[in-house]
Amino acid sequence: MLALVAAVGYGVSDFVGGVASRRVAALRVVIVSYPLSLVIVLLVAPFVGGTIELSAMLWGLASGVAGGVAVWWFYLALAAGPMAVVSPVTAVLVAGIPVLVGLSMGERPGIIAFVGIAVALVAVVLVSKESPDEVTGEVAGGRKMKFTRTVAWLTVGSGVTFAFAFIFLHRIGDGSGLWPLAASRASATAVVWVVALASGHFSPPHGSVLKLAAFVSVLDVVANAALIYAYQDGLLSLVSVIASLYPAATVLLAMVMLGERVGALQKIGMALALGAIAMIALAG
Repeated sequence: MLALVAAVGYGVSDFVGGVASRRVAALRVVIVSYPLSLVIVLLVAPFVGGTIELSAMLWGLASGVAGGVAVWWFYLALAAGPMAVVSPVTAVLVAGIPVLVGLSMGERPGIIAFVGIAVALVAVVLVSKESPDEVTGEVAGGRKMKFTRTVAWLTVGSGVTFAFAFIFLHRIGDGSGLWPLAASRASATAVVWVVALASGHFSPPHGSVLKLAAFVSVLDVVANAALIYAYQDGLLSLVSVIASLYPAATVLLAMVMLGERVGALQKIGMALALGAIAMIALAG
C-alpha cells in the first residue's frame, strides 16, 4: 500500500531531520536536503516517464511552497520541543484537514472506511499525549524538551501547511510521472534558501549532519513519490489519513534512540493506528 509506504518514509524522515536539527539550525538541514531531493527526482524522472503538463506542474510548485514552509516550521518545533509530541500533533491537522476537504468535494468512503478514519484520528490524538521527557539522550544534549507556546504555534502552523501540501499533491492527477515532484522540490528549495539567506543561516552542515540531511532527501523523495501515486488510485480523505499516521515510526525511533518515554495512551494510540490502517485497507 503506497500510502503506508509514504507514512513510514515521512516518519523516519521526521526522526532523522529532528535529530539533525538538534545539532545545527533547522534551516541548515533543509537547504541541503531539498536540493538533493530535486537532484534525485531529476535523475529518476526520465526513467519513470510521463508528460509535463502546466496544471500538474503548478500544483507541484504550490505543494513545494507549502511543504517548504511546513518543514521549516516543523524542524524548528522538533529542535525545541519533545519529538513524541510535536510530530503527532502536526499529524492531527495533516489528517483532519484533507478529510474535511475530501468530504466537501463529495468523497463518500464506505462505512468501514469512515470508522477507520475516525479510529485514525483518535490514534494520532492519543499518540500526541505528552509523556515525561526528562531524559532525551546524548543527541539532545541533556536538555529538557518542553511544549512551549512558541513550539505550539510552530506545530500548528506546520500541520496546516503540511495539510495543504498534501491537498495540492492530490490535485496533480495522472500522467505526469515525477515531473510535478521535481517542480515541488524546486519551489521548496527556493523557499528555504530565501528564508535561510534572510535569517543568516545559509551555511551547509558538515560531517554527520550532512549525511543525515542526505538521508532525509532520499526518504523525502520516496515518501512523496509514493503519496503522489497513492492519490492517483485513492481518495484524498483515505490516502491522507493513512499517510498522516507517520508519527508511529517517529515515536518508536524517538523512544528507542533518544530515550523519550512513551506513555500508556501513546501505546494505545499506536495500536489503534494499526487497526485504522487495516480497516481502511479492507475498505479499499
